[in-house]
Amino acid sequence: MTILEAAAGFAVLAALLTIIPGLDTALVLRSSLTRSRGYAYATAGGIQVGVMVWGVAAATGASLLLAASEVAYEVLSIVGAGYLVFMGVRMLVTSFRAKAVDESGLPAITGGNARGFATGAVTNLLNPKVGVFYLATIPQFVPAGVSPLLMGALLALVHVVLAMIWYVGVIQGSRAIGARLRSPRFVRWVDRVTGGVLVVFGVKLALDTRL
Repeated sequence: MTILEAAAGFAVLAALLTIIPGLDTALVLRSSLTRSRGYAYATAGGIQVGVMVWGVAAATGASLLLAASEVAYEVLSIVGAGYLVFMGVRMLVTSFRAKAVDESGLPAITGGNARGFATGAVTNLLNPKVGVFYLATIPQFVPAGVSPLLMGALLALVHVVLAMIWYVGVIQGSRAIGARLRSPRFVRWVDRVTGGVLVVFGVKLALDTRL
C-alpha cells in the first residue's frame, strides 16, 4: 500500500464519518443559523484543530492510554459528558431569558469568534470516542516504512480538508436558507433544540461509560 492509496482509502472512511449527522455538525449549524458567518467558521476551525490533535496523538501512541486504561477513558468521558451537559443547559437557560440584542435585533454575541473557536476545539478534544476512532483506524493506513507520526498527521489533514468542505456547504447553505428566519424567536428555538441535543449527547456519553 502506497501513501496515496492509504490516503485515498482513509478519505472514503473520513468522508462517511463527516456527513453522518453528529455533534460537530450540530454545533456548526447552530452557529451559522444563530450567530455570524465568521463565528460559524471559527467554530468549524476549532473542531478541526481538535481533529488534528487527536490524529497526531493517535499516531504517536498517546491515544493508547485511552484504549489501555479504563480509568483514563472513563475520566475523559465523564469530563466530556459534563461539558456537553453544561453547554446544553446553558443554551436552554439563556434561550428562556431576556438577552441583549445587537443592531439587527438578534441576541448579542459575547466572546466573539474566539468563543466559537474555543467551543469547537474543547468539544472535540473532550470526546474520547474521537481518539479511539483514530487509534483504531490510523494504524491500518500506515504503509510499511513510513513514519507513523507523519502519516497520522497526513491522514488527520485529509479528514480536516474533507470536513471543512462539508462545513462550508453547511454554513453557506444554512446562511442562505436562514436569512429569512434569523429573528430573535427563531434564534431562541435553535438554541433550545441544540441545547437539548447537547444534553442528550452528554447523558448518552456518561451512560455508555458506566455500562
